[in-house]
Amino acid sequence: MTELTPDMTVGAVAAELPGAAELFRSKGINFCCGGNASLSAAAQKAGLLPDRLIADLQSLADAAGREAPEATPDLIDHILTRYHETHRTELEWLIPLAQKVERVHGDHEDAPLGLSEALIALHDDLDAHMAKEEAVLFPLMKQGGNPMIVHPIAQMRHEHEDTARLLAGLEHVTHGLTLPEGACGSWTALYTGLRKFSEDLVAHMHLENTVLFARFEPAHA
Repeated sequence: MTELTPDMTVGAVAAELPGAAELFRSKGINFCCGGNASLSAAAQKAGLLPDRLIADLQSLADAAGREAPEATPDLIDHILTRYHETHRTELEWLIPLAQKVERVHGDHEDAPLGLSEALIALHDDLDAHMAKEEAVLFPLMKQGGNPMIVHPIAQMRHEHEDTARLLAGLEHVTHGLTLPEGACGSWTALYTGLRKFSEDLVAHMHLENTVLFARFEPAHA
């Protein structure tokens, strides 16, 4: 992403920068319901120095994508195995676990009501999105691309924005992935899995947006 500035919103940064969501949680910054707040305002509300928060976020930005393979075919294979396969595998158990927690603890004031529905929507969104990348965009990139490739890339970027909004919905229904006191093992495992899944998904989209896609766009040539 571009250089971080104090007027960026916490919601946008959490959706685009790997590790930002966890940093915000650790600092007590609400990036779901309070997602429209600027970094500066959110830092001050949490009793933090805005410059310090931005410096911490910039460190995350500098580190993002550093472990990615350099060659484009290798980078695509990395994305397929590290993210596409992992997302599919994790959603297969996160959805039924969310259904179980909602069913068993639906009367609890902190129950994540609507979580399984949100996860199913995210599953359907990701499944269609990744299938298009695998069937059309990635093979074209491995062949070196062509001038028309900017159009499917633009569509994938747009779909990433839709995915980010669905991901923000998970944060909302889980109250910022905050476990209630005395939460059972299933509830704890669900939120642990969701935290990892969410961080992976942000890292995945960031890697495509800032590294892979940029290699085939004239403005970045």
